[in-house]
Amino acid sequence: MSIIHPTAIIENGAIIEENVSIGAYSYISSQAKIGSGTKISSHVVIDGDTTIGKNNTILSHCVLGSPPQDLKYKGEPVKLIIGDNNTIREFALINPGTKGGGSITCIGNNNLLMGYVHLAHDVHIGDYCILANAANVAGHVIIGNHVVIGGLTPIHQFVKIGDYVMIAGGSALAQDIPPFCLAEGNRATLRGLNLVGLRRKLSRDDINELKSAYRQLFEQGQPLQEVANNLYQSSNSSKVKELCQFIMESKRGIPFERKQQ
Repeated sequence: MSIIHPTAIIENGAIIEENVSIGAYSYISSQAKIGSGTKISSHVVIDGDTTIGKNNTILSHCVLGSPPQDLKYKGEPVKLIIGDNNTIREFALINPGTKGGGSITCIGNNNLLMGYVHLAHDVHIGDYCILANAANVAGHVIIGNHVVIGGLTPIHQFVKIGDYVMIAGGSALAQDIPPFCLAEGNRATLRGLNLVGLRRKLSRDDINELKSAYRQLFEQGQPLQEVANNLYQSSNSSKVKELCQFIMESKRGIPFERKQQ
């Protein structure tokens, strides 16, 4: 049985599944779909064609699905899709997609978005990510799985962030960050592997392979794309291949301090 406060506004057409709670003065649009077990606090706005999965927690004053902040947007149909078991903290702002970016903003499962996080149009986020307070993600950014982004970190549009990456708080990120790496600074550059995160999830053999690959890629002063291609061809490690493939496919480049040859 759902619990809906009498002051909440639920437009006709909204789909509210079982065991959903909606707090005082919240607004749910006619196109919204809210999965079972989701808890929506007071003063939340869920606008537009927004689909929210099961067992999410959405805290007060969040705005989800309001029109994208893109001057090219002219009212065409766009979507925001949020998976299951996410926690979205106070004052988060998440926009739907735009026609030029595929029309969909998509958030996976088991993520924590802290207070004042902003996800712009056409952002895609995987699973088990943590975005700390006031992280601001521009349009068309792709974020993998198990990613941690520190507070007060802006991320430039079209940046791609691989799995198991950690971005230190207060960084400003303008280029792609390969999987398994740690980046920090304004502008952010690679500072090594995200060893704390990797030790929680990967085997010692995988980590040792990645350490060796990282040294060859970023610490020996050789052409990055050439080394990545050679490692991809020669390595038997799926993690090393993932790292190298990301580098070879990067469109914005990889920020690291090049050694003198």
